[in-house]
Formats: sequence, C-alpha cells, structure tokens
Amino acid sequence: MQYILPPIATWCVGQACSMASLLLAAGEPGMRHSLPNSRIMIHQPSGQASGQATDIRIHAEEILLLKNRINGLYAKHTKQPLAKIEDSMERDRFMSPDEAKEWGFIDIVLEKPPLINEPKDNDN
Repeated sequence: MQYILPPIATWCVGQACSMASLLLAAGEPGMRHSLPNSRIMIHQPSGQASGQATDIRIHAEEILLLKNRINGLYAKHTKQPLAKIEDSMERDRFMSPDEAKEWGFIDIVLEKPPLINEPKDNDN
C-alpha cells in the first residue's frame, strides 16, 4: 500500500481483525474510516511448528521477527509508542471505532452517510 502513488482510503465495515486492522491503519491519514458499530482487533501473530527441534527453533525465531516488524508498523501508522503497542498486542485487544480513533487506527467514524444531493431551499 505504501508504494501506490494515489492515496488509499480504508474502511472498516463490520470487523477489521488481525492483519485487517493493520491494513486499516495503513491507509492514508485522514482517509481511514469506520462505521459506528464496527470492531477493530489487534493481537500478536500466531503460528505452529512441528518437526525436529532445529526446525521448531527456526520457526520460533521467524515468528518473533514477524512480531517485531508488525509492532513497528502499528507504531508507525498509529503514532503510538512502540511499548504501548507491544503491551496491547500480547492478547487479543478489541476496540470500538471511537477507541480505534483515539489510538490512531482510524480518523473518521461515519455516523451517517453524507448527503449527495442536498435539497435546495426552493425545491420544497
């Protein structure tokens, strides 16, 4: 998304959980929206590993690198301190649109649709 020249508007319609919440936050500042009854959820990455001990260690190291990278991206796009993001990502963290706005995940909670053709005074 960051390599596309036109600004990208993002919308949460229902839920933006896990990686979808990062995509929501990565939209163009000022153009990140949510409907009022939506939910936004962040959490640390999860995964599975099986096999030999060496393979499990390789996968564990990779998921820890991914965790650090994702935390950094959330901090970048929300302007929150990295430590706050890290603490919040330890478990599933659900937010209302208003909370998500306070955290910097979104900019606008759309309360009602914008009027397209507003009636003029003489059109009664």
